[in-house]
Amino acid sequence: MKRARRAPDEALRRALDDVRARCDVAARREADPVHFVHRYATLEDREIVALIASALAFGNVKALCAKIEDALGRLGPRVASMADDPEEVRKRLSGWKHRVYRDRDLASLVVGARRVQRAHRSLGAALEAKLARASDLREALSAWAAEIREEGEFGEATGSQEPPGRGAEHILPDPGKGSAVKRLMLFLRWMARPADGVDLGLWSLSPSRLLVPVDTHIHKLSMNLGLTERKAVSWKAAEEITASLRRLDPDDPVKYDFSLCHLGMLQGCPSRRDPVKCEGCGVKPVCRYWQAGRSGRGGA
Repeated sequence: MKRARRAPDEALRRALDDVRARCDVAARREADPVHFVHRYATLEDREIVALIASALAFGNVKALCAKIEDALGRLGPRVASMADDPEEVRKRLSGWKHRVYRDRDLASLVVGARRVQRAHRSLGAALEAKLARASDLREALSAWAAEIREEGEFGEATGSQEPPGRGAEHILPDPGKGSAVKRLMLFLRWMARPADGVDLGLWSLSPSRLLVPVDTHIHKLSMNLGLTERKAVSWKAAEEITASLRRLDPDDPVKYDFSLCHLGMLQGCPSRRDPVKCEGCGVKPVCRYWQAGRSGRGGA
C-alpha cells in the first residue's frame, strides 16, 4: 500500500519546535532518569551516575527509577570516589538486582567506568581518543564500551547464593552488533548536548555527531512522521531518523528527543488514526495518519 508522503521540512520543524516549547521540562525531567545526574556536582560523579542511570533506563519508569535510587543510595554521595574501591562497590551492591541485571553486572560497570575515567581524565576524553582513531561514531563507541567492560572484570564471585551475573559486558551493549543502543545514545545526549535544563553539556563532543536514542516511543513517532520506514529498532533506523532530523537542525539534530519521547509516553502514540488517543497531540498536523486524504486505517 502507498504511504502518505512526509510533511514538508518547514511544517515538520514548526510542529517539533512547538512540541519542545510546550514541554514542561521541569516536571518531565523529574519523571526521567536524567534527574539523578543533576543531583551531583562534579564531572566524575555525573559521568558515572549518568552511565548507571542510562544503563538501567528501560521498562517501567517508576520501577527503573526506584532501582537507580537504590543503587545510588548504596554507593553513597561520592560515587566516583567509592568506585576506586572495587571490593567495597561489590559489597555495597550485593543483593541489588533489576530485571535481567544483578549486583555483579552493575558493580562491573561502575568499577570499569571509574578505571577508564581515571586513565583518560574523563569518560568523555576516553571517547574522544577513540574517535580520533576510528572511522565513525559506531566504531569509536564500540571500542569505548569494550574498554569499560574489560576494566570492569572481576574474579569469580564467592559466597553468594545468587547467580553471579555476567559483568559489564551484559549491561553495556556493543554498538557493533547493530542494535540502536538506545541507552548508550541517551548517555551521550545527556553528556554532549548543550546544558538546557535536561542535558548537561559536559563534553566537547559536537552534538552534530550524536544519534537519536531510539526506543519504542521514538520509533513509533518516527514511523508516523515519516522519519524512517524501517520497522525494526536498529542502528540503521537511528541513523535514518537522525538524518531526517538533521535536515531541520544540522548542528543539533537530537534536540527534539526529550520532548518527543515524553510526548510519546504521555500520548500513547498509536500506529493509526485514533481520535481519542491523538486528541491534543502536538505532531498531529504532520502525522502521516492525519494528513489530508488519509483514510485512517493504516494503509491507503
